[in-house]
Amino acid sequence: MTRFIGSSPRLGDSKWILLGIPMDFTVSRKSGSRFGPESIRAESHNLETYSPAQDLDLSDVSFYDLEDLSFPYGDVLRALDTVESVAKRFFARGRRVAGLGGEHLVSLPLIRAAASFWPDLRVVHFDAHADLRTSLRGGSLSHSSVMRHVAQSCLEQTHRLYQFGIRSGCAEEMEWGRGHTNLHLFDVLEPLEQSIKELESHPIYLSVDIDVVDPAAAPGTGTPEAGGISSRELLEAITCMRGLDLVGFDLVEVAPDLDVNNVTSALAAKCVRESLIQWR
Repeated sequence: MTRFIGSSPRLGDSKWILLGIPMDFTVSRKSGSRFGPESIRAESHNLETYSPAQDLDLSDVSFYDLEDLSFPYGDVLRALDTVESVAKRFFARGRRVAGLGGEHLVSLPLIRAAASFWPDLRVVHFDAHADLRTSLRGGSLSHSSVMRHVAQSCLEQTHRLYQFGIRSGCAEEMEWGRGHTNLHLFDVLEPLEQSIKELESHPIYLSVDIDVVDPAAAPGTGTPEAGGISSRELLEAITCMRGLDLVGFDLVEVAPDLDVNNVTSALAAKCVRESLIQWR
């Protein structure tokens, strides 16, 4: 398997560990995000390692791509346990962990692992969907409920979850989010800039669902939602977080079989490159 461009050939003392998490067991519309990690890596090799936005190069970043984790097909709980166990192993060694999804549910074990080492953790969530459901079609554990589980079981206080770009959710989700999380509808960059002061003294985990971007710019995702932000705003939002103590991040819901000319995978690869360079 092709590793992400610029990956060290050996684990060594790499600061960042990149994990592929090819799971899409609980998607509610169209599957295919299990192929996301492979596609993002492949598209990374069509990027330059140099970032004009930061005037820095990925070759100056200490990171190792561990490639994809392996799961028994259809066993959701065992898959999540595997992700959490691997992430904890690296957090315990002082590493930072970045996950490539896969469906958004894979964020749950990554955030749970981070919260076990940083009890004061804040989670920043970019998404089209609130992901605050208690159940969907009779199931309580899915990509549509991931942030409800994060808020209630990973964070000591639900308001430590900051949500941006949300433009879809049932009435109950929106009501719960307004009362329990920092819920920001439609926009990302402006409310994020206003939240930086609240975030800067705490460890941060960033979770990016690629469908926060308008499907005109990122069509390769299983649950597209019209009215999203631009790819430029997403990249600027990542830059806006410079200086925060990022202990982990993930980028999820890229479904290459639903894409056009791999533009969504290319955007995801660029977001990963910019994040690794920024928090080198």
